Amino acid sequence: MLHEYRDLISELKGKDAHFDKLFEHHNELDKQIKNIEENQISTLSNIEISTLKKEKLHIKDELKKYLENYKK
Repeated sequence: MLHEYRDLISELKGKDAHFDKLFEHHNELDKQIKNIEENQISTLSNIEISTLKKEKLHIKDELKKYLENYKK
């Protein structure tokens, strides 16, 4: 995720509470989605899974904007 910002992500982790919260939430969603897809066993509907994916993408976009603005 956002490999071009790897150094900045490492710098911010543990130093910026807002960034940490966003980053951790994104990772939690990623793990949850991967687990659902790999095990193909879920009580969630396709719509609920799609909603999780959209939320993950929204957070990724938010992280990217945060990183871009931080660099300025």
